[in-house]
Amino acid sequence: MELGLVGLGKMGGNMRERIRRAGHTVVGYDRNPDLADVPSLEELVGKLKGPRVVWVMVPAGAATQATVDELAELLSPGDIVVDGGNSRWTDDEKHAEELKAKGIGFVDCGVSGGVWGLENGYALMYGGSAEDVAKVQPIFDALKPEGDFGSVHAGKVGAGHFAKMVHNGIEYAMMQAYAEGWELLEKVDSVTDVREIFRSWQEGTVIRSWLLDLAVNALDDDEHLDKLRGYAADSGEGRWTVEAAIDNAVPLPAITASLFARFASRQDDSPQMKMIAALRNQFGGHAVENKK
Repeated sequence: MELGLVGLGKMGGNMRERIRRAGHTVVGYDRNPDLADVPSLEELVGKLKGPRVVWVMVPAGAATQATVDELAELLSPGDIVVDGGNSRWTDDEKHAEELKAKGIGFVDCGVSGGVWGLENGYALMYGGSAEDVAKVQPIFDALKPEGDFGSVHAGKVGAGHFAKMVHNGIEYAMMQAYAEGWELLEKVDSVTDVREIFRSWQEGTVIRSWLLDLAVNALDDDEHLDKLRGYAADSGEGRWTVEAAIDNAVPLPAITASLFARFASRQDDSPQMKMIAALRNQFGGHAVENKK
């Protein structure tokens, strides 16, 4: 099938390549002309046969809103917009209503996979009507990992991004646990090889995971993370998870504590945050701050 893809950064560019490898046609637009296949959204829409599917991979908030607004004027009834960025689920409901007034469908899709997704596939969580999801299904199938799992129709519009938000909240807490354990091991004089302890946990333990594998990768690059400053940003979804927990009276002590730990990292050079920063760089290519 044909797909229009808006936003060709670290995630979007790799997604374009994976979809093309699956035999689909992708017309990509990005504000950076060196990345784009066409010079404008208008030309992107013009190159697609109806009913069109346009997937948006731009930053949440104003950039997504502006893109949806422009597409609303360019697309036709029966076309579909997919928001695959990290938008807040409440924005999905707003976008769906705006597009519905013009006869255009909307699907929200949480995407996980970071810089590894091109080869390994992307975990997908999508929300929308069964009819709209069916129109996008060949693209979901191209992006997902091989096998029976890795994608889910999570529910109504907004459910995909809500599921991805909770996924990222859990990710915060898991990363924090590894980081705290690493700092404690580093602190004790009797422990002489923390990196190899982490490596030993990769097989046969209940805490083995892809994040643990990435922690070992980071320690192989910089055994004591001496090159990194103990600072870790938060992308927003951890905050939204905690806010949703408050709204629904659901206790999330581990996830909340992990978010607050990142706030603390902006005040001190935290050893734990060196590991958090290293892990974020490993799985998502997020920037790190090196010591000066």
